[in-house]
Amino acid sequence: MTTLLAFTVIVALVGLERLAELVVSKRNAAWSLSQGGRETGQGHYPFMVVLHSGFLVAMLVEAWVRRPDVAPLLAWSMLAVAIGAQVLRWWCITTLGQRWNTRVIVVPGLAPVTGGPYRFLRHPNYVAVVLEGVALPLIHASWITALVFTVANAALLTVRIRAEDAALATLPQATTRA
Repeated sequence: MTTLLAFTVIVALVGLERLAELVVSKRNAAWSLSQGGRETGQGHYPFMVVLHSGFLVAMLVEAWVRRPDVAPLLAWSMLAVAIGAQVLRWWCITTLGQRWNTRVIVVPGLAPVTGGPYRFLRHPNYVAVVLEGVALPLIHASWITALVFTVANAALLTVRIRAEDAALATLPQATTRA
């Protein structure tokens, strides 16, 4: 199997993983709303969907069009970082349980989760997104995608984290670890 084909398979697998996330997210969002959850920050959500979908497509287009030479050390090290980002992402998802979704929905009365990776970072899922945004395209030297996504994602995260922090500020203080 060529490195380009292997890269295509890896990106396809990440795409399938994203679809699994969306299934979990939809179920969890419905649960949160049924518990009286309130959604905020809807304005940036369509941009987030386009950016993250375009990210997967862009790195494949770049790799197939540019067909860069890929240093094995770069490919393997970035694959390790990308896998680490997936592990962190799913640690976040499992820690938040039914409260995790791709939207900003908080259930009044529930304190913010402070266990798992949230013990160390306020927004660990976004660390995973940033790591993946750099590492995944660089598995096949798609540096243009890595750069453009990172800059666009930084702008998005500025808005997203502000919306999320405002929503979390409406919740009671955490007294126990989840």
